[in-house]
Amino acid sequence: MKPDTPASPSSRPPRLLDQVRQAIRYRHYSLRTEKAYVYWVRAFVRHHGMRHPKEMGANEIRSFLKWLVAERNVAAATHQQALSALLFLYRHVLEIELPWLDELERPKKPARLPTVLNLADVQALLAALSGRHALMARLIYGSGMRLMEALRLRIKDIDLQRGEIRVRDGKGGKDRVTVLPASLRGGLAQQIADARALFEQDRRLDRPGVQLPYALARKYPNAPVSWAWFWLFPAPDLSTDPVSGVTRRHHVHEKSLQRAIKRASLAAGICRPVSVHTLRHSFATHLLESGSDIRTVQEGGLPALSAHGTLATRFQVVSPGQEWSGAQRHLRPARRARRVAPTRHLDGVALLAKRSTLGCVARLVEAPCGHNVPHADRAGRPLAIRTCRPR
Repeated sequence: MKPDTPASPSSRPPRLLDQVRQAIRYRHYSLRTEKAYVYWVRAFVRHHGMRHPKEMGANEIRSFLKWLVAERNVAAATHQQALSALLFLYRHVLEIELPWLDELERPKKPARLPTVLNLADVQALLAALSGRHALMARLIYGSGMRLMEALRLRIKDIDLQRGEIRVRDGKGGKDRVTVLPASLRGGLAQQIADARALFEQDRRLDRPGVQLPYALARKYPNAPVSWAWFWLFPAPDLSTDPVSGVTRRHHVHEKSLQRAIKRASLAAGICRPVSVHTLRHSFATHLLESGSDIRTVQEGGLPALSAHGTLATRFQVVSPGQEWSGAQRHLRPARRARRVAPTRHLDGVALLAKRSTLGCVARLVEAPCGHNVPHADRAGRPLAIRTCRPR
């Protein structure tokens, strides 16, 4: 009698962490979420002596979370993330729906005020940066984009003539249009030329094309090697894609800009914690302080020109109480056309929110300081001529 042949690798059930990855990718969660959930599931199993989660329950989860709080002294946000990872494991990977899953208490996340720099600090911070890092920081501050939204920009997303940037697949999977500061057009044109040189080098060496989201590479086979899909900020070296394993040119790593911002804040003598996201909070706050009402920031003067949700879903704003009360008056519905006060940026360019003729999109119109700026109603008809002057 022949001995039993061992099962082939393809017939073996996937390992637990591979099952977690498959469940996360099936739901189209981000790569960062995948890494975080895999980390917490691995830590949970190791904490209990490599026992399988099917053999454990609510007591083991509470014991692990208490150990994180008592021994590791983690914050409430980290506590919530670990709990969410374990709930995902039991509900969507092991498919165990037990009453005790809903009885696990979640920690209350405290409300924190963001760090907002004044104009002098922003000027000193940007002056301490150089090269490509200076361009990326100015672009984030001038448009209000998030860090990864700026780094993932493609050549096709930049419109220098219209002064627009299209942000694809932003937070929550939403697309939007934001303003491109006029003072950065020259720098972006040079950056596009530098990216073109790397693109032509990769094509001469017949290297794999850039990474495309979802299955676009199969739908459009030539898109990964096309100029339109190339990165605006490509990395100088090649790297291996953690999902596909293909060695290709990726965009600049986020750590590069984050470390440059830290060094620049120390050189500028800023005594507060500064990150790349601080520029986004400062962008919104400076718009309100310079005269824009909160609706202008929500619909036109911020990264989301197509307003979805509330202002709090995009970024936090710190503003004096009297300016908040004055801005809140504009939240009341008005049947007559409203005037929008122009705002200013460090580059001396005034921004004005203007309704398009379709009445469904708020566009940002740029006007040099000292020029006459027309105020428009919802149909795009000018209401008055007001001179934009720097404050």
